[in-house]
Parts: sequence; C-alpha cells; structure tokens
Amino acid sequence: MPTENLVHEHVFLGAGHRRNERRVWLVIALTATMMVGEIVAGNLYGSMALVADGWHMSTHAGAMLITALAYLYARRQARNPRFTFGTGKLGDLAGFASAIVLALIALLIGWESLLRFANPVQISFSQAIAVAVAGLAVNLLSAFLLKDDHQHLGHSHGGHSHGGHAHSGHSHAPHAHAARAEPAGGHDHHDHAGHSHEPHSHGDHGPAAAKPGADNNLRAAYLHVMADALTSVLAILALLAGSIYGWLWLDPAMGVVGALVIARWSWSLIRQTGLILIDATDTVSDLQSEIRQRIETPQETITDLHVWQVGPGHNAAIVAIATQDPHPPAFYKEKLAKLTGLSHLTVEVTPVAA
Repeated sequence: MPTENLVHEHVFLGAGHRRNERRVWLVIALTATMMVGEIVAGNLYGSMALVADGWHMSTHAGAMLITALAYLYARRQARNPRFTFGTGKLGDLAGFASAIVLALIALLIGWESLLRFANPVQISFSQAIAVAVAGLAVNLLSAFLLKDDHQHLGHSHGGHSHGGHAHSGHSHAPHAHAARAEPAGGHDHHDHAGHSHEPHSHGDHGPAAAKPGADNNLRAAYLHVMADALTSVLAILALLAGSIYGWLWLDPAMGVVGALVIARWSWSLIRQTGLILIDATDTVSDLQSEIRQRIETPQETITDLHVWQVGPGHNAAIVAIATQDPHPPAFYKEKLAKLTGLSHLTVEVTPVAA
C-alpha cells in the first residue's frame, strides 16, 4: 500500500468550531457594552445588585476572551505536529480556566453583598430597574447566541482502514480519524467507514449540565452569560420588592443567593473539564463498555484498554487483544468502525496458545 495512504492528521476540533468562535466574539462585544452601562448606573443609583451585575459582567467579558482566543489558537495550530493529539482539548483547558474565574466571581459577589448588609445605601429604584432590565435583555440574547443546539458535536465517524503493520510480538492497526478542521464554508469529512449520529439529549438539568462530547469551551462562555442573566433577574426582583416594601436588605440578599448558584455552576464545569484534562475514564466509560462488547469473545480478550477524549465529540482508543485465533488489525477495526465518537484507534493483536 502506498505510504501516502497511511498519512493522517490529528485534527479533533468540534464540528461547530468556527461558528462558535464567531458567536463568542459577538457576545464579548455585547457584554462589554452592557457592563459599562450597569457599572455606571449602579453607582449613580445606589444598587449593589446592579453594581455586582456590572462588575462581574466585566470579568465574564474577560473570561469569554479566554474562550475566543482558545478557539482562535486551536484552529490555527490544528495541524501543528507539536500537538501529538491535536488541539481539540484546548477548549477544555480554556473552559477550566473560565470555571475558575466564575468561582472567583461568585466569591466576589458574595463578599460585596455581605458588606452591603452592614452598610446599606439608598437606591434610586426606577432608574436601577430600567438598567437591570436592559442588562437582562442583553444576557438573554447572548445566551441564545451561545446555546449549543447544533448536534454535530455528537457526530461519530468510524475509522478508515490503512492496513496494519507488524511489530515484534504484536501488530498495530493504523489510526482512525473523525473530522478535519472546518473550512471557511462549513465542515467536511473524509473516508469514513461509518457515520452515525447521537440522539438528541433531553436529560439536561439546568445550564450546568453537560452532554457527552459537549464543547466545554462554548459551555463555559454560556455559563458566564447565564450567571449574568441570573444576577440580572435577582437584581430586578430585589429592586421591585425594595421599591414596593422598602426592603433594602433584599438587594444584598439576592446577591448572596446569586453567588451560591454561580458557585455551584462553576464547580460543575471545573469537575467536567478537569476530568477531561487528566484523561479520567468518567467521561468515556460508556465507550469503553461498547468496545469490550464488540471485541471480546471466548477466544479473544482485551488485555489493555485506554480510551480518552481528544476533542469535542472525538475520542481516542488503544486496544490490546490477546487471541487464540488472530486476525489482522483491520478485522477488529471494522468491528469498532461505527462506534459513536471513536475518532482515533490503535489496535494491537497478540497470538496466544489455546
């Protein structure tokens, strides 16, 4: 077989990479504009909830800048051979960093709100409510732009066969790949043995829930704008109640509630991205089970199995098989060709005595 047929790339970017990058830059512009208005208005009208919303909106803009730059760098370096398994996990690294920022934001809001309990100030309710409503509108628009409703992130593409090459004691199947990086006009795929789609997920519970193969870089940006929306809603409720009943204490109380909810969201994102960054099996346990079910027989046993995520919707696997009836690596690759999300595959076959 010609050697050029054995050459392959390690491009494991999400199928919506370019689209998500453009949306994040747009949301950064919206967020930066609104944050200035809220900070100025909150100080003019004396609303802690509004000031908190504006200040943490500024940190969200900074965190989303991390998201946008990670998209840009991952795309430009996607074919750089320095990155052994591509740049698909840069989004998870950026998501982890954004989650840390989100946790710090929660601490800042909580602390400032507690200080406001001790030092209440008068609030110009009507003006503050108007600005908070405007902020909420911007947040909801941003959340709509960032919501991951494009199911291509769950694509599965089986590997294409290159023919195995033998080594002393075992043989390796060449790697299987899912998708190339998107061209400017969309995305393309090459030489797939199979193509299956994950069903739509309806089991998410709140904005912090992650779908299998989710783009955690986009998810981080989405959580930041959802945190903005939450604090805007809480600010509006506190300002309305304060204007009607004179409950100034409700304004910082809502700040504390918002801080607790945001802290919970940040922990969820920290945990999910952290597991991917250290190649923990929690995120790929179902795929491991599928591989064992398709390969193992009374004559064939998997002696070593490594599965890890290399990008949104892309997983890699190394499968070592001991068998009494050895077949070429391509035989076992064909069994795994249509597995959802398996984009890079190496197979080792070791003959054993009956």
